[in-house]
Amino acid sequence: MFHKEGNKIILIALALCISLSLAAHLYIENTVWKYSLIAILVVLLILILQFFRNPNRHFTLNDKTVLSPVDGKVVVIEEVFEKEYYNEKRLQISVFMSPINVHVTRYPVGGKVVYSKYHPGKYLVAWHPKSSEENERTTVVVHSEEFGDVLHRQIAGAMARRIVNYAESGQQVEQASDSGFIKFGSRVDVFLPLDVKVDVELNEIVKGGITVLASK
Repeated sequence: MFHKEGNKIILIALALCISLSLAAHLYIENTVWKYSLIAILVVLLILILQFFRNPNRHFTLNDKTVLSPVDGKVVVIEEVFEKEYYNEKRLQISVFMSPINVHVTRYPVGGKVVYSKYHPGKYLVAWHPKSSEENERTTVVVHSEEFGDVLHRQIAGAMARRIVNYAESGQQVEQASDSGFIKFGSRVDVFLPLDVKVDVELNEIVKGGITVLASK
């Protein structure tokens, strides 16, 4: 199963792969060069298909938990001063995605979207300390009955050049449902109240909509 954000790219990649493979078969006489080129094209197509995959998952929804919004590795767990929305200290948990991860972004909690904003910006590597404030990004805040306002921020990286955000202010959303998509690697930050119980550790591998980041 593939995510809808990949439909156009997958069709283009498939058409190019077939066209170039046929051209190689017709016009390249050297057998080694011919099949090497075809093999490279097939590998590239497989990588694109893998990137846009959207596997079926069985989510366990719980109002007393905050789920990871994306697949990847936990790279930050720290108390920070968040100045875009809260203007106060919050607990930040950040998940870094490599190009081979599933790149669907999911709502960590369910509730009402109270803030959704896109910020143009730079393309620093996603683990750069200033990427959260200076890179292209979207900020979404969902009001949860248990946790209050929970902010998650999609951040573009050196490779990710397009962030897709589905959240609209006033929308009622369900935990683990699609919040957006980041194309070609990056990271997502989640900002929580300071009194939550953290259920993950640094460098832990997490799954979007499955792994519990924090709980009451």
